[in-house]
Amino acid sequence: MRHPRLGVAILTMGTRPVELADLLASVASQETPATRVVVVGNGAPLPPLPDGVTGVELPENVGISGGRNVALARLREFGDVDVVVDLDDDGLLISPDVFTGLTELYAADDQLGIVSFRIADERGRTQRRHVPRLRAGDAMRGGPVTTFLGGGHGLSMRMLDQTGGWPDAFFYAHEETDLAWRALDAGWRVRYEPELVLQHPWTSPTRHAVFHRMVARNRVWLAKRRLPAVLVPVYLGNWAAMTLARTRSLTGLRAWFGGFVEGLRTPCPPRRPMRWSTVWRMTRLGRPPVI
Repeated sequence: MRHPRLGVAILTMGTRPVELADLLASVASQETPATRVVVVGNGAPLPPLPDGVTGVELPENVGISGGRNVALARLREFGDVDVVVDLDDDGLLISPDVFTGLTELYAADDQLGIVSFRIADERGRTQRRHVPRLRAGDAMRGGPVTTFLGGGHGLSMRMLDQTGGWPDAFFYAHEETDLAWRALDAGWRVRYEPELVLQHPWTSPTRHAVFHRMVARNRVWLAKRRLPAVLVPVYLGNWAAMTLARTRSLTGLRAWFGGFVEGLRTPCPPRRPMRWSTVWRMTRLGRPPVI
């Protein structure tokens, strides 16, 4: 099978022009070149871009999901992309063979839908929250998983044509899990590949002002959209208990429960619950969809 053609999608809010320029330089230095590179200004003007890079400026911030869907639509217009690579604008490809490794993985497995990169800081450290499985102690253990990392990953265009794109309404938080669950339910494979590294600063998710609210709201929406009815209260009950045990900030808890109630009260169609065979498949992969 021929190696797939890569299209790169990058979102920016205009606050990291130096980091964006460095990322684009690292994309250009890959041994296997990208066929297309699209940068979306998510409610912000774009800085000057290198030759061959397509810029799209949006008049308002439509969120991670909406911005990635805009980039995806632009890449589809070109008609010569088989795998979409999404990269955070403050990330960096520190090895020139990342795209080579990625294309080899897709060429070897025609049911490979999603490849999750490893996120590591300047010292090579990977945060536990950046390992997409429950047993996160060994960041170098790759293999099949049930979700993936938003900061750096590859998506099969054939998979996206079948499952649909990003959930626009989510704006931010859990959009990767919604997409991964749809992919698994359609028979695609999701893989975590630690040898493919995106260097990224060590950060806390709570740096986003809307973190607690959107994490809670979108988790409810995720359950209502994708889980069999009997599993919805189990999943949400588990996460509510974990949040109470983990969160030390009263302000954060109030925002979280406000988002939780918002998710219960508001719809987020469509509801297309996964098959029980997918629940069993996820359980065998080590993460049943109740935790």
